[in-house]
Amino acid sequence: MPITKDIFIKKFLKSLDNGDAAIFAGAGLSAPSGCVNWKELLKDIAEEIQLDIDKESDLVTLAQYYYNKNGNNRTRLNEIIKDAFQTGKAPNINHNILASLPISTYWTTNYDKLIEKSLDNRGKIHDVKTSCENLTTTLKGREVVIYKMHGDVDHPENSVLIRDDYESYHHNKAPFISALSGDLMTKTFLFIGFSFTDPNFSYICSQLRTNLKGNMREHYCFLKDVTESEFDDNNEYEYAKRKLFYFVDDLKRFNIKTILIQKYEEITDILQSIRRIYNSRTIYISGAAAEYAPDGKDEYERFISKLSGRLIFEGFKIVSGYGLGVGSAVISGALSEIYFNQKKSLNNQLILRPFPQGDDAKTLWKKYREDMISFSGISIFLLGNKMEQGGVVLSNGMQDEYDISKMQGNFLIPIGRTGYMSRDLWRKLMEEIKDEPLYQRYYADLMAIGDNDKSLDEIIDLVVKLIKNIN
Repeated sequence: MPITKDIFIKKFLKSLDNGDAAIFAGAGLSAPSGCVNWKELLKDIAEEIQLDIDKESDLVTLAQYYYNKNGNNRTRLNEIIKDAFQTGKAPNINHNILASLPISTYWTTNYDKLIEKSLDNRGKIHDVKTSCENLTTTLKGREVVIYKMHGDVDHPENSVLIRDDYESYHHNKAPFISALSGDLMTKTFLFIGFSFTDPNFSYICSQLRTNLKGNMREHYCFLKDVTESEFDDNNEYEYAKRKLFYFVDDLKRFNIKTILIQKYEEITDILQSIRRIYNSRTIYISGAAAEYAPDGKDEYERFISKLSGRLIFEGFKIVSGYGLGVGSAVISGALSEIYFNQKKSLNNQLILRPFPQGDDAKTLWKKYREDMISFSGISIFLLGNKMEQGGVVLSNGMQDEYDISKMQGNFLIPIGRTGYMSRDLWRKLMEEIKDEPLYQRYYADLMAIGDNDKSLDEIIDLVVKLIKNIN
C-alpha cells in the first residue's frame, strides 16, 4: 500500500532535521522547465532508422541501434544531447523549493544543469561529480554535492546513453556504484520524476538488498496514480491499475515507499508544505529603534532579549538583520540561552546578517532582505523607528521586510504593543485578516499582542504561545 502524504511529510521533515535527506532526480523533475524526456530526445533518430518512437519501450536499445547503424559513431547522439539540454531553460518551482531546504546530496540521471542553477540562485556552493575522477576531489566550502551518474551536457561524449554504456557501467563507473550504495545506506532519498526503469539503478539496489539481506533504509518516491479518465476502455483502466499496484508493491523490496498523486502539481503542493513547516521553526525578527517610548530603552532591551531566549528555549531558530537598537538584545538573549542554559554550540540556531553599509550597498538591501527572510516561516516585527534629519520617523525598512515576508508566505506577527511601525503594521494586519482562514483561528491572540494595557512579559507569553500553536 502507498503511504499518505501526511506521513511522508512528517518523516521527511525528520530527515531534514537529522541532516540526512537526499534527492534522486529523474527527467520528470526538469520536465516543467521544458526539458525533453527520453522519447522526445530520441524521436528524430528513431525516424532516421525508420522506427516508431511510440511503439518502442526499450529506448536504450533504440539508441544502440542508431549507434550501430552509424558505424559506431556517437557524434550525432552527442549533438542531440547538446541541442536538447544546453539551452536557456530556468529551474522550475520544484527545483527552487528543494534548493531552499537543507539538502546536501543530489543524485540525478539528468544531463541538464537546472539543479546547479537553482543552487546558484540560493548562493549555495555545490560540488558536481560527473566522472569517476571528480569523485576523488573536494570543492572547498561546498554545501551540496551533485552526483550526475549518467554524465552532463558539457561532456556528452562521456554520457551514459546506449546499451554499451549500461552494460559496461559496473566496470567503468564502479566508484559511482560504491558512492550511491553508500548514500542509499546512510541517507533518506526522495525520488522525484524517476521511473525506476534505469538498469544501473536496479542493479545497484539489487546488490545492496542482497548484501544487506533485505535490511534496507527507508526511502520515498512520487508516482502518478492511474485514473479512469485516462482510458476509453474500463478493462484497460483496471489492467493499468492492477499493474501499478504490483509495481508499488515491488518497490517495497528496496524499502521505497510510494506517495501516489493524482496530478503532478501535487508534488509542488507537498514540497511547499514541507518547506512551510520546516521554515516555520525559524523566526525572522525585524526591528530597529532610536526611541523606546513608553517603557524606556532598558525595558525594551530586556523584553527583546527575553523573547529571543524563550524562542531558542522552545526549540526555534532565529534569523535577524541586526537592526539598530534591537539587534544586540536579540543576540544577547539567544546566546545566553544557547551557551549558558542549553550548553550547546551555536550551529544554525542563530543566523545573523548585519546589513552592508554605504550608499552603494543600499541598492542590495532588497535582495539581502529577501535572502534573510527566505530562511524563515514566521516574521516578528517590533518597535520600528529611526532617526532622520534630526527627528524620529517610522522605519521604512520594516515596512519592506513586512511586504517581503507577506510575499514569501511567512506568518506575520507585528507586535503592536511595542508601538511605532510595528503598531501600524499590526493595525493593517488586523484589518486584512478578517476574511483570511489561515489567520482566523489566531485572531484573538493577534489582537491581544496589540493591547497597550498588557505588560511586556505578558506579550512574550502570548507571542511564544502563538508561534507554538502555528507550528
